[in-house]
Amino acid sequence: MEKINGYAAAEARELIEDIAAGRRAGKTLTSLFAAYGKRHGRASGSVRNYYYKLLHSPEQDARALLEGKQLSAARVRPFTERETDEMLESILTECGKGCSVRRAIGNLCGGDAKKALRYQNKYRNLLKKQPERIGAAAQRLGMPAVPSRAMKSPLERRLESEINALYDRLALSLREENDRLRRTVHRLTEENELLRRASRVKKALLPPEDETQSRA
Repeated sequence: MEKINGYAAAEARELIEDIAAGRRAGKTLTSLFAAYGKRHGRASGSVRNYYYKLLHSPEQDARALLEGKQLSAARVRPFTERETDEMLESILTECGKGCSVRRAIGNLCGGDAKKALRYQNKYRNLLKKQPERIGAAAQRLGMPAVPSRAMKSPLERRLESEINALYDRLALSLREENDRLRRTVHRLTEENELLRRASRVKKALLPPEDETQSRA
């Protein structure tokens, strides 16, 4: 079976067609990843990672797939050392209130999906490569280190997964509703402008008011 960067070629083509059409319609990437993942039994995060990997792929088949679709990825802005420490302390402070890391990031980013993804990826990278840095940040705050998922009981992991899934669904629904409202406002603004123009044209075409009638 022909594959492109790990996906079956037909599946990769469907993903790119869906995203290109969705972006033209004003949909968010997050909603498109979730919808595609649901159809194909893939996690939305996995779909997202594949999409960005595809955008940066130098392979000819990947470049051909993207040709003419006008899809691009924003330049990744690296974290400074100070920003990393501030991010960690903010996340750990939220976790100290009983939040999961994912929920903490969502609270900090206030619905900004791009910022949340950036925080999430950085935190995961630190957890994998520099767990001692997370421990040091917790120590500065006088908190115990956030337990890893492997240290939690099956029930704790299940509850956390269910809570995170619910939070993600609510956040996605809110973003989609905001997008819908923005599109509605844009459409109504355009319609209002067309009505104003039609009114001006109609007024210009009307014969001038008879002076005798106006005095009467």
